[in-house]
Amino acid sequence: MHDGDSTKQIAALQENIRRHGRRLGFSAIGFARAEPGAAVDRLRAWLAAGRHGEMDYMARHFDLRAEPQRLHPGTLSVISTAIDYLPHREAGQAGDRAAISRYAQGRDYHKVVRQRLQKLADVIAGEIGPFGYRVFSDSAPVMEVEFARQAGLGWRGKHTLLLSREGSWRFLGEIYCDLPLTPDAPADEHCGRCTACLDACPTAAIVAPYEVDARRCISYLTIELAGAIPEALRPLIGNRIYGCDDCQTCCPWNRFARLGDPDFAARHGLDSASLIDLFNWTEAAFDTRLAGNPIRRIGHERWLRNIAVALGNGPATVDAENALKTRADHPSALVREHVGWALRRLAENRGKA
Repeated sequence: MHDGDSTKQIAALQENIRRHGRRLGFSAIGFARAEPGAAVDRLRAWLAAGRHGEMDYMARHFDLRAEPQRLHPGTLSVISTAIDYLPHREAGQAGDRAAISRYAQGRDYHKVVRQRLQKLADVIAGEIGPFGYRVFSDSAPVMEVEFARQAGLGWRGKHTLLLSREGSWRFLGEIYCDLPLTPDAPADEHCGRCTACLDACPTAAIVAPYEVDARRCISYLTIELAGAIPEALRPLIGNRIYGCDDCQTCCPWNRFARLGDPDFAARHGLDSASLIDLFNWTEAAFDTRLAGNPIRRIGHERWLRNIAVALGNGPATVDAENALKTRADHPSALVREHVGWALRRLAENRGKA
């Protein structure tokens, strides 16, 4: 399929792509030009303000985000996709239970989404012959939310995530390709005057509508940050040990969200595990049980760091204190410091009781 093809042929191809995409489990598929537009200037300003924290790759790969052709030469269009992942509708966990972001309770979405995108690309090639493409799912410098917005899959919510009439519990994926596809119309925005996500953020990381300071975001603090979590923010983290869903759970549009693909169902009890049980995992158990799960990327050291903070924020029980003491002499200075902080906090809370 190259430049001489008619509009009718392009339209038929795009309808076939949507049809095959639905068969592969995609909830929505749309098309956009490979031009991020004004979003590039917003990203540049966000980086200049330092709001990306220690995520140096955001600045290092800025040019690749701004110019898709640098990432994949010959790219003309973006096929943007979404897959529902909501594993359950349960409310937040009690203080002695681990709160883990719902996207990370099941299989690693990076692999699942990319595998399905590859199958979709294979189907397209089967229909039109070889074409230039590359598939992504949060796996390269791609302005995913912007292309999804342009492709009509939703709008950028005030929490900066993609939001649609079916909510925000969705993984995004893209195919950069050299096909001259017809772009879809962007979706209208429907946040109105609502500020639920800003009001719900435990650390006030959503500093203004459509603007997040990653340095305060619990997802950043528990996943991206390699060193010590700032002490002033630790009490605000509560029992969240990997990510945070608060800005999504409060969103009125998520009342209409559907339960997600079975591939992302919670595994290993991550939707209801106790903090103490998870803190007791050895490094070998961590690696084994979290194989094929995105949490494994942070490593056992950060896992213990995060759970230590959560235990310090939880009930001041003998069991919690004893669990923390088992790691008081841990080889990692990072773990030792956070365990010490948690033990002091439990002692203070016990004294106030």
